[in-house]
Amino acid sequence: MEYSNKQPELEVKTKKLIEEDGLKFKDLNGDGKLDPYEDWRLSPKERAENLVSLMNIDEKIGMMLINSRKMGLSQEDKKKTSHDGVLDESIVEKGETIFATSKVYGTTHTIENRKLRHFILRDNFSPAEMAEWINKMNEVAEGTRLGIPVLIASNSRNEHAEPVFGMNDAGGIFSTWPGTLGLAAAAQGEIKDGGDASLISEFAKIARDEWDATGIRKGYMYMADTVTDPRWQRTYGTFGEDPEFISDAIGRLIDGFQGKALGKDSIAMTTKHFPGGGARENGFDPHYEEGKWNLYPTPGSLEKYHLPPFRAAVEHGTSSIMPYYSIPSIKKSVVQEFEGKDIPFEEVGFTFNQYFINHILREKLGFKGYINSDSGIINNMSWGVESLSEAERFAKAVNAGTDIVADTNDIENLKLAISKGWISENRINEANERLLTEMFTLGLFDDRTYNSPESATTVISNKANWDAAYEGHKKSVTILKNQNETLPLTAEKLDGKKVYVEVLHKEEERATAYTEKARKECLELGQFTLTDNYEEADVAIMFLHPKSGSYFNATPGLLELDICQDKVVSALDGSLYQETTITGINRLKEVADNVRSRGGKVVVSVNVTLPWLLGNVEPLADALIAGYDTFYNAQFEVIAGNSQPVGVLPMTLPASEQVIAVYQNGESVSRNDVPGYDKDKYMPEGLSYAYKDSDGNVYTLGHGLRY
Repeated sequence: MEYSNKQPELEVKTKKLIEEDGLKFKDLNGDGKLDPYEDWRLSPKERAENLVSLMNIDEKIGMMLINSRKMGLSQEDKKKTSHDGVLDESIVEKGETIFATSKVYGTTHTIENRKLRHFILRDNFSPAEMAEWINKMNEVAEGTRLGIPVLIASNSRNEHAEPVFGMNDAGGIFSTWPGTLGLAAAAQGEIKDGGDASLISEFAKIARDEWDATGIRKGYMYMADTVTDPRWQRTYGTFGEDPEFISDAIGRLIDGFQGKALGKDSIAMTTKHFPGGGARENGFDPHYEEGKWNLYPTPGSLEKYHLPPFRAAVEHGTSSIMPYYSIPSIKKSVVQEFEGKDIPFEEVGFTFNQYFINHILREKLGFKGYINSDSGIINNMSWGVESLSEAERFAKAVNAGTDIVADTNDIENLKLAISKGWISENRINEANERLLTEMFTLGLFDDRTYNSPESATTVISNKANWDAAYEGHKKSVTILKNQNETLPLTAEKLDGKKVYVEVLHKEEERATAYTEKARKECLELGQFTLTDNYEEADVAIMFLHPKSGSYFNATPGLLELDICQDKVVSALDGSLYQETTITGINRLKEVADNVRSRGGKVVVSVNVTLPWLLGNVEPLADALIAGYDTFYNAQFEVIAGNSQPVGVLPMTLPASEQVIAVYQNGESVSRNDVPGYDKDKYMPEGLSYAYKDSDGNVYTLGHGLRY
């Protein structure tokens, strides 16, 4: 089959170009003749099959691992770098970080000797510096025996959020939108007003151009998980709790980043975390042992709430899918069905789970791409297979259908599993063909090996993209409560009045820095007369940034969703400890009481990264706003009435501790596997799941007021 006859622009750094039929090709293995894998006229699949036939076992093993990789710029000791400081050549000894479970070598050694070709970038430098780094890695790779290029993956980079390793590794370099919950709030708001989710499509198209220009060609995104357990730490990276909306959003994201079909201008997407990470056991996260179970106590919940977004991902041709760490629990679930057949639960993490990967995902849903494990499944998060050796875990994962194992360079244990005969050569070849087909399709062997750093700078400084992102921030702002039409704070309402602005955060240093930033942005807007003394203010605007837990460490008890300080709570073992989600909650009351006692108004904005309990906050507010890592200036514009409020809640906010309480036996009052909008079907009599405010507004999925 002929693929294309149009001569691509080829660039080589260490190998030579050869001519055939008046056309140019890269002689990647340096043998002076045109091999099928070097022939850009052939299909990616044909080229991949040919290349696999030429690879030795070490090259195949290296292809099946992906590891985090630092840039030389983040290396303080410049003697430990190469290529003018661009590549990091340092050695990290085993155990220095949660994911450094085997020794990490320098970049050149890893490419040349350990044969890895897939790398995760977590650093955050300029677009030109990222492009240059990827170019140098490809230069090293081109010089190897078969000249196989590298493919760089990253977690999402276009959302505004505080940095979290493994989730928000980077922000602020590419056009910066609100958090994913904010994108959902904005798009669902436009749907409520009679429009559609095209904001998501626009976001994806803009982000794709930026990624493409730097040469980061693989995205570990997006989360297709439906939020059903309110205490799940990773809620903020999702698109909320509505499976129908999430399915639409995921389809649009894949179409936007990959195009209608994967090609040489695509960003290959890895949709995660199959079959949905939302059904947590009381919110505990599977990065640690307490969170290793997925629970399905409700008949039909897996098929109805959790699988639809993955069906959409497959239908839109996602290049790759990442299974979750967690184990489906037999004891704490009822039998789940898929397309009329009972699903047999094997109590191992989904990346080791043959039935879910091969039967549901490949056979039933028709998935054609490859399976990319989550980070650390061989060492730390090997739930359900803890008793196996590391080599046996590799065998279990690969035989279950996992094609590439994340955040490891442990070639030794994968090789051991193969040498013992635990993984067949056919299976190794199949995984390599899938992985290489993606690389050929992306043009990495041809005209997309190298990228222009200058062009990367130009694309990312495009003002229109940043303006579109700012519009997204404004549209995400969600008005939850607006007593006596407190908002908008128009010029008439504020005539001769003073406004006080403050930010509260769990960390006091951040609160101080953010307060300064919010006041500066408020001044720049030029519509409010500011005072830094709340005792003379007529209006107080208070931004709250609560924080709870960390998804790498379990809290002693359940994750705290109350907005509180020094609250005494009980650990799982019955002992007492204190929990703070915001420092200065009394400060909020002090400011609110003072301003209101003088007839003033209080506007409170809560940063919704989790479904917070608002009982300590809402009664103090005349107007209550939800933001989602939304810029302060965008919120001020909606507060001032320059922009109409568009956002709605992408998930239900719980009424109280009572509705999310956990009994002594570990069972939750509200179902772990059912989204907030449907929880009332299963609540004990007399309990309603959603929060109701003093105005009678109910904070359920889709709630958002208009002016």
